[in-house]
Amino acid sequence: MAIIECVPNISEGRDADRVARCVAACRVHGVTVLNASSDASHHRSVITLIGDAAGLKEAVLGLCAEAYASIDLRSHQGEHPRMGAVDVVPFIPIDGVTMAECVALARDVGAAIADRFEVPVFLYEDAASVAARKNLEDVRRGEFEGLADKLTRDEWVPDFGPRRAHPSAGACIVGARMPLVAFNINLATTRLDVAKKIATAVRFSSGGLRFVKAMGIALDGRDAVQVSMNLTNYEKTPVFRVFDMVQREAARYGVSVLESEIVGLVPAGALLATAEHYLQLTGFSAQQVLENKVRSAT
Repeated sequence: MAIIECVPNISEGRDADRVARCVAACRVHGVTVLNASSDASHHRSVITLIGDAAGLKEAVLGLCAEAYASIDLRSHQGEHPRMGAVDVVPFIPIDGVTMAECVALARDVGAAIADRFEVPVFLYEDAASVAARKNLEDVRRGEFEGLADKLTRDEWVPDFGPRRAHPSAGACIVGARMPLVAFNINLATTRLDVAKKIATAVRFSSGGLRFVKAMGIALDGRDAVQVSMNLTNYEKTPVFRVFDMVQREAARYGVSVLESEIVGLVPAGALLATAEHYLQLTGFSAQQVLENKVRSAT
């Protein structure tokens, strides 16, 4: 059976009832909700779904209907960049499905969102129609507030839907990609400048680690700041390498790491590699993990 993961991000992380309604809208035949994680500072929630193509399409359209009816970006303020009420919808091949099939699904769902809700849709990552739209940050640059102006430029005609921003929902960014790790490190300081300097040092776009996207943000109600990151290829740039670099950079400013967190779900390989590194295991194999051995034997 083909299994596809879908991880829609919505621009609501403070109203638990609203988030619950959005999650409920995803519970359709052929789809399982694996996880839902909200962050008040980011004002954002991440929902993790698995299912088949038909079920995921229905789930995403149901989510859009609920989110567009209840989220108004004109009054939305959060630390995380956003362009839409349903900001980004990636499809990820897990088992028995190819990236090409996920790309086809992304295009089908993107067209359906635009047609049903009159929301402009941009395609990104492996589904991008042009190279300039492959990188999510480039597509989202300017955010909701700059969307109306962005859509006037010929290079930013949406892939689907009207050439105008939806008044309250903005736009939607739909794509296909490989699994990533959403990894945040909280620092024991209130100095936002330190978090931003570390994010600049660690992210690839400004000369840091390959396959790392990062930004520094303040955490509401806490005496801490955060280096918020996406690791887009945890095999080539592992979690432990990112943690070590952030810790070293923080030490330069006399700051310690308070804690780290993973948002949503994480591939087992990312954690096994980290355990192997920090425990200095020799000759370690994933088949030494009890659950893996049981699965392979049944």
